[in-house]
Amino acid sequence: MKRRVSDDGASTISLPAGRLAIGAAVAALLLLAGLHVLSPEFDPSWRMVSEYANGRFGWILSLMFACWGLSSCALAYAIRSQARTIPARVGVVLLLLAGVGQGMAAVFDLNHVILHNVAGLLGMGGVPVAAMLISVSLSRIQAWSPSRRALLIAANATWISVILLAASFVVMVTTFMATGMATPAQPPKVLPAGVIGLVGWANRLLVLSYCLWAVTVARKGIKLAGRSAHRPVVEERDYRLG
Repeated sequence: MKRRVSDDGASTISLPAGRLAIGAAVAALLLLAGLHVLSPEFDPSWRMVSEYANGRFGWILSLMFACWGLSSCALAYAIRSQARTIPARVGVVLLLLAGVGQGMAAVFDLNHVILHNVAGLLGMGGVPVAAMLISVSLSRIQAWSPSRRALLIAANATWISVILLAASFVVMVTTFMATGMATPAQPPKVLPAGVIGLVGWANRLLVLSYCLWAVTVARKGIKLAGRSAHRPVVEERDYRLG
């Protein structure tokens, strides 16, 4: 009787889901870039990505959020078998919830305040935690360890982008107050003199870092699964009598 020797588990990574995660992330970034061209009235230095919903091409923003959410959900499915520890499993669940939140933003724009805020909490708040839990766990698996540096750099970039976004908000509010103006309830059409506008770029950097992390993990997983698929099957012969 022959017994198959178990492999490193890389063969269980879903290649179609991994490729979908990459394609959807790239599509989200391209759609966001397109909005910069199609809606130049929204100054990217200080207008948030969600504000494109009030422009003529709000449907493109919805499509961008849908692609973003699809990328996160597809990545969670692709690497689910690699979540071999409790932190990794928690990370995969958080990534899936983040994808749901990003998808919610496609339906509930900033004019649906409560649900849009829920979407933002899930979509933006969940990814950095998920990224760290997943990347650290994967880097400790022997098959993934050669990619440790790339995984950790991409994961750390997600929470750094959140800090930069928060800091840019503080700078903007502070400069508004320093100019003798209260922070407006609605964004003005032109940034007042003396007010520093960085929050928009920080917001876009966050989207970029989240998508790049997803692409990094998916690419590494696809390569790993590809090598596993071409690895010769090793079998052991069992000579037990019976």
